Order: sequence, then C-alpha cells, then structure tokens
Amino acid sequence: MVHSGERAYVYAKACGIIGKSFVGPRIAALNPLGRLSELDRLVFSFDARELPERELLPDIERRITKRSIKAVTSIVNCFDNPPEFFTLLVRSYEYADIKTALASLDENAEEKNRPVFTNLGRFGTVNFDLWPDFEKMIRGTEFETLCGNRKPGKGAGAENAGMAVETAIDRHYYRRLWQALLKLKKSDRQTAEKILREEISLRNASWALRLRTYYGMDGGEVKKHLVDIPGHKELTKDAVSALELPLDSRHEWESWKLAAYLNPEGADAWRVDPRSFQNAAAERLYALALSNFRRRPLSLDTVFCFIKLKQFEEDLLTSGAEGLVLGMSSRDVFDLLEMNL
Repeated sequence: MVHSGERAYVYAKACGIIGKSFVGPRIAALNPLGRLSELDRLVFSFDARELPERELLPDIERRITKRSIKAVTSIVNCFDNPPEFFTLLVRSYEYADIKTALASLDENAEEKNRPVFTNLGRFGTVNFDLWPDFEKMIRGTEFETLCGNRKPGKGAGAENAGMAVETAIDRHYYRRLWQALLKLKKSDRQTAEKILREEISLRNASWALRLRTYYGMDGGEVKKHLVDIPGHKELTKDAVSALELPLDSRHEWESWKLAAYLNPEGADAWRVDPRSFQNAAAERLYALALSNFRRRPLSLDTVFCFIKLKQFEEDLLTSGAEGLVLGMSSRDVFDLLEMNL
C-alpha cells in the first residue's frame, strides 16, 4: 500500500527534478553548444572538469549516467516499500550491464578489460566487483539461470550464442516487468500499461528490422528473438507483420501499422534504416512520457513517466556528448537523430 502522503511528496519532488532536467522546453538550452566542455559546464556547473575532450568524453558519460541513476533512485527511495515495478525499472541498468559484461568477455577473453558498471546501491543484485569472474559475479542471482552456462568466445557461433542469451535476458526482464505492473492497482497503472505496451511493441519491431537488415535473418529466425508476453500476441503483431515485406521498397510498407516511423524516401535508392526507426520510436515514447507526467499527479503513473523521462534525458545527453567530441554541434546531433525537439 502506497500512502497518499508518499504520493504527494513523490510528485512534488519529481516535478522539482524534471524542472531542472533537459526535457521539454529546457532541451533548447542544448542547441547552441559546440564543444564538449560547454556541455560539461551546462550540465555539471559545480563539477565541470578541466580535461582534454577525448579524456572528458568517458568521464562525462559516466557522470551523466550516475546523475540519472541518482535522480531515479532518489524518487524510488521515497517509498517505505517501493513497488517491485519501480525496483525493476531501476534494475534495467543492471540487465544492460550484464549484456555488456558478456560482450566484453567475448571481445576481451584474454585481456579481461573491465567495462564500466553502474552502481545501483541496494537495488543491485550482481557483484560486479568480482569481474572478470563472471560465474562468481552472478552467483545467487536470477542471471545464474539465464546465462550461467555462457562461455566467452569469438566467431559466428559465439555471436549467435550471445544473441540468444541477450534475447533470453530481454524476454525475462520484460516478462518480470509486466507481471510486476499487473500487481499495481488499475488506477495506478493506466498510463504505465499503455506506454509499456507501446515500448515492447516498438522494441520488437525495431529488433526485427535490425535482425533482417544487419544479420540477414529470415522471418522464422527473427521470431525466436522477439519479446513475447504470454497472452498478449498484440505485442509481437507489428513485428511479425513486417517480416515478409521487402527491405528495399518503401511503397510495400505503406499499409504497415508503423510505417510512419520508417525513414522517408530520398534521392538515393530507398532501404529500411533500423536506426531511423529506432530514433522515431524513442521520440514517440518520450512524447508519451512527457505528455502524461503531470496528467494524474497522485497515481503511480507519475513515477513511471518520471523514470522514462530521466532515461531519455540520459540518452540525449550521451548522444550529444559523443557528437560534440566528433566536432558536431548539438543541433547537428539532434538532426542526425531525426528528433523534432
């Protein structure tokens, strides 16, 4: 049971954090930036670093992620007993780090270079300090069953095995997240359920386009890598309906439900661009979270939208940082991402 006092306090605190975040109208503050050091001073005015830009990039990326996690956990920690749904949203970082760890073991089976892992405090379950002993890292966690038998390696076989494990991790995460969502009262999850449905559907469609375009998979193989929730075939329907459409004919895609998210035709011969689709999908989910954040102030939907907005901001700032170090302006980065911000 989440008490009304907790709800009011969480909403007020979340509004205060969002008011200082680079979402909504405040994104415009990023437009004039031309150097990474300018982004550093804007976002971290009291903690800006005097470093060469090539050294500053990994440092600022770590601080951007740390800043996002700090904001999210500060809200979730306001609850005496945080709903499992929110703790799983926080732990999405841990699931991502596990996939990073597995990929690093494949790529650096000899060097054992340590990736940067996020510190989730009490929400974390994996002991990343034991890197590179992957088996010890995940011992006693849900990942022991999911990927405990995964062995590092290289080549096509290792790549396919890695993709199968990544699919298993994603599917497990979204199924747990869906189950946790349904534990909330209907009045507390109206918006969250709507957005999560769309997120899973768009994720599946994006993944299907990537697997067909970059890996040459046929429809049967692609289906094995989709996130399916038992009893909810609609979450894979759009991805499945795109599996037989030609990748080089825009006209053939016009009747597809998600055609508006595809890259438009241009001067060159058209071909499906999964990156363009993913960018459009991300903008759609951001718009939903932004428009619904204040709509039902005392419902738990507010917290879900808050977390999604902070994660979007994190991705936006990280993309901006990577573009700036390459000599692009922030506006150029937004144009590349095809985001109408």
